[in-house]
Amino acid sequence: MAEPSGSDKRSWCSVPEKFQLHGAMLALQFGYAGFHVVSRFALNMGISKLVFPVYRNIIALLLLLPFAYFLEKKDRPPINLNFLVQFFCLALIGITANQGFYLLGLDNTSPTFASAIQNSVPAITFLMAVILRIEQVRLNRKDGIAKVAGTIFCVAGASVITLYKGPAIYSPTPPLQTMMMSSASSSVSMSSFTTSAMSVLGDAKGKSWTLGCLYLIGHCLSWSAWLVLQSPVLKKYPARLSVTSYTCFFGLIQFIIIAAVFERDAQAWIFHNGGEAFSILYAGVVASGIAFAVQIWCIDRGGPVFVAVYQPVQTLVVAIMASVALGEEFYLGGIIGAVLIIVGLYAVLWGKSEERKFAQARVPIQSTPSDSVHSNNRKSQTKTSLTQPLIPPSTENV
Repeated sequence: MAEPSGSDKRSWCSVPEKFQLHGAMLALQFGYAGFHVVSRFALNMGISKLVFPVYRNIIALLLLLPFAYFLEKKDRPPINLNFLVQFFCLALIGITANQGFYLLGLDNTSPTFASAIQNSVPAITFLMAVILRIEQVRLNRKDGIAKVAGTIFCVAGASVITLYKGPAIYSPTPPLQTMMMSSASSSVSMSSFTTSAMSVLGDAKGKSWTLGCLYLIGHCLSWSAWLVLQSPVLKKYPARLSVTSYTCFFGLIQFIIIAAVFERDAQAWIFHNGGEAFSILYAGVVASGIAFAVQIWCIDRGGPVFVAVYQPVQTLVVAIMASVALGEEFYLGGIIGAVLIIVGLYAVLWGKSEERKFAQARVPIQSTPSDSVHSNNRKSQTKTSLTQPLIPPSTENV
């Protein structure tokens, strides 16, 4: 039996990887959606906004370091000063500024608003990627129009969920209300728990909403820059877990210095209850350790815009969580927004698929006999462009 050609092998291998990418990004959005609520609970319990990220990144680093050391021991390039500077800058943008602005913004607003404003990340990331020539947009082709239109649809869908309520489509019986009806003795405790849970999704009292919005805008800018700047670093240093570990390490050092200077209360470093410990564990394991590893793998395989375009799904997940856990009604605005998000995601992913097909079709046309000296180099570039479909072949050596 004849052995399948290289193109057949690539086609066969690309099918499971697509499912892996989409599944990983969906799981990531569920993890981040839970993190919004968990973080707000931690802030409501009085945990320090400077100590929280220190413990979070310690847990993440301890989780990532063994995997990075053993799994990438042979593939990890030698470290030098240039790489260390790049890792330090990634940490400053993606860890320190990103997490710091988020906690300050969340403390002054609410998880729902924080999740909603993060939907600007795809548009900001797309613009940054175009400016840095990591992402190419050709509006004279259907794939370019689809990418732009899809990004607009995603942001519009999440905005509809946030701004337009509409009539109630689905009115579930609140689980907490059912429990109170079945047990009169627990009515007081259930009522107080309901009030506490609902306050987490409400506005922050006694806070500056405008200042919180500014902090969250800074958070979105930092996140987008982090997504975009990781792509060129990963091309030069392709050990994904090691990049994440170095970034997390430098982010931890930066937060320790900031906390040592500005956090003067020694009691802030002590866990006062199990809720604080759970919040820090969730943030470190799910929102940092696992999320960083999954996200950087998706950026390496799919590119920064592919990762960012899934961000609006998070708002939909938060709405579903609120409906299931708190018995909130599902309104027409949520249905319309969900449809817009799905259409937008399909448009962007279809546009990227068409762009990849166009790039693959140009490779044999551009090949000539005089290029035989560089044939091995061209093959490696073709392989890289297939595994990183959102990075155009023309920028592979930038």
